Amino acid sequence: MSDFPTIVPASVIGKNAPGNQIQIGIIGCGRYAISHDIPLTALYQNSRIIAVCDVDTFRTAAAIPIIQSSYRQAANSRNENISDWSIKVYDNYRELLLNPEIDAVIISLPDHQHAVVAVHAVRAGKHVYLQKPATLTIEEGKILREEVHRSGKVLQIGSQQRSLFPWPQFKRAAELVRNGKIGELKEVKIGFPADTGGGHSLALPIPAELNYDAWLGPTSFLEYMEDRVHPRSGHHNGIYHRPGWLRCESFATGMITNWGSHHIDIAHWAMDTEQSGPKEIIGKAKFPREDENYSGLWDVHGHFETEALYDNGVKMYISSKLPHGIKFVGSEGWIWVTRGNCLWKDGIPIPDEQGIIALNASNQKILHPEMKTGKTLLYESQEQHLNWLNCIFSGTNPVAPIEIGHRSNSACLLHWIAMKVNRKIHWDPIKEELSIYDPEATALLSRTRRKEYDF
Repeated sequence: MSDFPTIVPASVIGKNAPGNQIQIGIIGCGRYAISHDIPLTALYQNSRIIAVCDVDTFRTAAAIPIIQSSYRQAANSRNENISDWSIKVYDNYRELLLNPEIDAVIISLPDHQHAVVAVHAVRAGKHVYLQKPATLTIEEGKILREEVHRSGKVLQIGSQQRSLFPWPQFKRAAELVRNGKIGELKEVKIGFPADTGGGHSLALPIPAELNYDAWLGPTSFLEYMEDRVHPRSGHHNGIYHRPGWLRCESFATGMITNWGSHHIDIAHWAMDTEQSGPKEIIGKAKFPREDENYSGLWDVHGHFETEALYDNGVKMYISSKLPHGIKFVGSEGWIWVTRGNCLWKDGIPIPDEQGIIALNASNQKILHPEMKTGKTLLYESQEQHLNWLNCIFSGTNPVAPIEIGHRSNSACLLHWIAMKVNRKIHWDPIKEELSIYDPEATALLSRTRRKEYDF
């Protein structure tokens, strides 16, 4: 599911680039860091990745030539020359955070590590780019939010659908909805795929190059299985295959936060509920372990359907049976948005090279480029990493700050909790707690963390 662009318009890299150099450390050198965060950060000549950290030394060794190559390619595109430089290597992120030369860190770790590492980073005085979802639990999100606010550091969530590159259609759709172009918003329908069961549950010796206890971090000890962690081989040009931890509930909650963090975030943007959340959520899902004959390892939810109600009366439906994208349904029409190249012909959206119409509506007049959006203009970010760098210099909030990332992730997790308890739950988005006594659901708002890997 890599969305790393191969060509970035010069306008993205040019006049809006920061005016000074930010020294960056990479924490986590897996699939998404290699394919997305490193190449995009390297585009900007005023950033410099000077350190890498991973508990798997195989991955730090693979990351260094990719970093150097990414910066060389970016320099070549500007007709500049750049010499290789020394990149420090760490196997313990706490040691990296002690390096006073590092101004900021990019955290691209398994979901169960996000909160603790990000808290330690802002306490160490570092700015943070944190891959989504913000945290593994709602409790962790509240802790991280408070620590970021206390630190005064800039934290950007990797919710790149908010930025114009590479998908400007999401901001446009959100603006059109916010400005009433489809009348009063009634429903939001979100679709994305579900995971399937599988994975080999054979315990294996821990690889010599992996500090497995540190990889587990806050999570209780589990036997090492390659399909529980990440592939030891099978990568192409440093791009690794999808890791198994994404499909294990000890480390993640499945597609509801994997894709939901993107699409619910855009829905909240359009609904003007970025700092709120649903008040009622009901859901059902198929979990692999419900089958008594299941012998696989992966246990996150499969096919699912959920529904949420917001204070403004809008209902949100999310399902693996719906088309992949977001449909906003109003009293006077609808708007559909998804990933893909947003192409136009004579003012009408047309399919891209894959046959995808990335932005569509019940009436094409709603979408015509010459139509003014309206009075409400949303935050404009050219590209997510560039926006983060600019905000470090300006001291302003990025397009996806911790509060927004926490709220969209909280909504995802509430849908997951409704799936787990298989009934309606009631939420108070102001107090951020369940509004009706429900011990079973309350237990899912947090998880126990091992003391040596806690906040």
